[in-house]
Amino acid sequence: MSAALDLGEVLSSGRRSFSFELFPPKSEDGERVLWQTVREIEALRPTFVSVTYGAGGSTQDRTVRLTGEIARDTTLTAVAHLTCVGASRDDLRSVIGQYAAEGVRTVLALRGDPPTGLGTSWQPHPGGLDHAVELVELVRSLGSFSVGVAAFPEGHPESSSLEHDARVLAMKQQAGADFAITQLFFRVEDYVRMRDMASAAGCTMPIIPGIMPVTNVAQIERFAALSGAAFPAHLAERFHAVADDAEAVLELGVEVAADMCQRLLDVGAPGLHFYTLNRSRSTIEVYEALGLDALTG
Repeated sequence: MSAALDLGEVLSSGRRSFSFELFPPKSEDGERVLWQTVREIEALRPTFVSVTYGAGGSTQDRTVRLTGEIARDTTLTAVAHLTCVGASRDDLRSVIGQYAAEGVRTVLALRGDPPTGLGTSWQPHPGGLDHAVELVELVRSLGSFSVGVAAFPEGHPESSSLEHDARVLAMKQQAGADFAITQLFFRVEDYVRMRDMASAAGCTMPIIPGIMPVTNVAQIERFAALSGAAFPAHLAERFHAVADDAEAVLELGVEVAADMCQRLLDVGAPGLHFYTLNRSRSTIEVYEALGLDALTG
């Protein structure tokens, strides 16, 4: 069983954080793959693992159950995602209470994507919340939780400017956020610019870069498009050259991600958060290529 851990305190201590993101599977086979990944990740002794919420809160019950099982049945610190989508304040209080009952003490508080799909206008649930800042405040009001939030190296799709994004991130910290995790991105300079602008706006909490090693060219291009991240032309060219060789794509994905991660650590990133897609191989190979297994062992 994982020990109680004040993740906000750990991250603010200056220790580098290495973490992994999982999502609730839709089938029994998917759940078996997930638990194999959980056990492989557990051996690396990461700082935490997070479990995502489906679009519109569609996986709420599975997310709560899975996050609780990880907290209860492994040595891992589990971080629960929570979004404002499709939920009233009372709904959100109930979910937060369920997390607390499961022993989950850290929540990643997200507004979430518009329930009518990306590219459409955001409409809050009647009686719900309109901004992630409000969700941070709600979580904070309900117990001794650590709270994480999202950050956007290339700007939030609905933001008027990068400066506005920086001010919002500072507001999330003022509301009680302890740390931020970025959406996926592919250019270190985008992270550095965002971090420095956030700092200028008064944001001092750790901002952990989110990394997704490429394992499938079409898939990563789709994810990049959905998140508003630019998939640089020089990377696209390299991956398309080997797109018909799955093993070559995996190897190149590890090489590119490891190089990017090392450069992020060199410019002072407080850690790394790996989007695993419930498959551990690539992220573990990146982890080992960086020597992180030696650092955490």
